[in-house]
Amino acid sequence: MDAWAVRFEDAAPVRAFKSYKGQRHLPGLWWSSTVGGHIGYESWLERDHVMLLDFDPSVVGISSQPFWLFWRSDAGKSVSHAPDYFARRNDGTAVVVDCRQADRRKPRDVAKFEATQTACSQVGWEFRLVGAPDAIVVRNVRWLAGYRHPRHRPEPVASELLAAYSEPQPLMGGASSVGDRSGCCRCCFTCCGRTS
Repeated sequence: MDAWAVRFEDAAPVRAFKSYKGQRHLPGLWWSSTVGGHIGYESWLERDHVMLLDFDPSVVGISSQPFWLFWRSDAGKSVSHAPDYFARRNDGTAVVVDCRQADRRKPRDVAKFEATQTACSQVGWEFRLVGAPDAIVVRNVRWLAGYRHPRHRPEPVASELLAAYSEPQPLMGGASSVGDRSGCCRCCFTCCGRTS
């Protein structure tokens, strides 16, 4: 088992994210600040979980559909499964994630998830089978994620703001110390209700 040394967080998806008329799930690409590029998803459930992985400060790499697992069932039939995500943490550990709503886990799928968990444990990886995340957390993280793209961190302002807020202080005080606060994000003023 040499899988532990492979950089699965850098792997290209082993299968394409298909889109077709009448499709029940909506595939797409999530822009990840962790990897500085897009990560594919096959449903909004997967999108929500890749967004949460991207927001986790311990995660340093993520890939979607990172590898195939092949095995034979008890009946001798060939079975395969590509997990939804692989994530590498900053301590070198890894987690493999499969996304499926609890009420949509058929026995055949459960067998695949159990086999994936067994394979992961053999190489020392954590395995997570996840369902719907907390809706409020998802909404908050989705809103915050919109500001993680580099286009929202123009230099030198971003570095100056990080330095200004290295210690807690009032919003307007930190913004004023960087310069003209009219250049700051107007939504902060709206949310805080402050005008001075």
